[in-house]
Amino acid sequence: MDNRTTEQLAALDWGAMAAQIDETGYARTGPLLSVEACAGLIALYDQDARFRSTIEMSRYRFGEGQYRYFDNPLPPLVAGLRNDLYCHLAPIANRMAARLPGEQTFPADLKAYQRICHQAGQLRPTPLLLRYEAGGYNRLHQDLYGGENFPLQAVFLLSRPGEDFTGGEFLLLENQPRAQSIGQAIAPVQGEMLIIPVKERPVAGKRGDYRAPMRHGVSRIHTGLRYTMGMIFHDAE
Repeated sequence: MDNRTTEQLAALDWGAMAAQIDETGYARTGPLLSVEACAGLIALYDQDARFRSTIEMSRYRFGEGQYRYFDNPLPPLVAGLRNDLYCHLAPIANRMAARLPGEQTFPADLKAYQRICHQAGQLRPTPLLLRYEAGGYNRLHQDLYGGENFPLQAVFLLSRPGEDFTGGEFLLLENQPRAQSIGQAIAPVQGEMLIIPVKERPVAGKRGDYRAPMRHGVSRIHTGLRYTMGMIFHDAE
C-alpha cells in the first residue's frame, strides 16, 4: 500500500468515525483512495489468477451483477488496507461488543484475529471486487461466512458517480425492536470509504443497549458500470 493511503488512514479522526457509527449506523470518509488506485483495482477484475471464486448474483437470487473474491496472496494495496484498517477498527469493534451481551473481544492486529478465524475453520480470504452493469443491483444482505464475524467492514466506491454510472446508491437498513425499519440511501464519491456494521450494532434504549440488526445492498444501476471493493475482516469457511 502506498504511503499516502497509510498516512490518510492514520490522519482520520477515528473517534469521530466511531461517533458517526453510533449516531447513524455508518461512517464515511470522503475521497480516500486516489483516482490511480481506483483504476488499478478495477484493472484487477479481469485477471483471473487474482481470484479464488466468482459469483453470478442472479444464480443465487442475490441481485443482478457479479463479484469476485480475491485469493491469497492478496494484492499489496488490498492486503495493506486490510491490515491497517483492522488496527483502526478493532478498538471500535471492542467498544461495540462491550455494549452487548457476551464476552467477545477482538485482538489488536489482523494476524491474531485470522488465527481465531482459522481455528473456527474459516480459512478463505473475503476481500472482493463487485461489478454492476445497467440494471444491476444487490439485495439487502449480511456478509456472514461462518460463526466467527468481525463487527465492522469497509466498502470502497471505485467508479465515478454521474460519469461512469448513474443510480446505484448504497443502501443500509436497520431494524429496531417494536419500531419500523430505518432505511438510508448513501451516495459515496469515487475513492470514498464507508464503514458499516456486518450484522448488527448496539443502540441505546430506555432499559440499556439492544441489538439492532442491519443489512446493506445497492439500488439499481441506471446506466454504465459500477465497481466497488468490499473489505471484510473475518475469513470464510
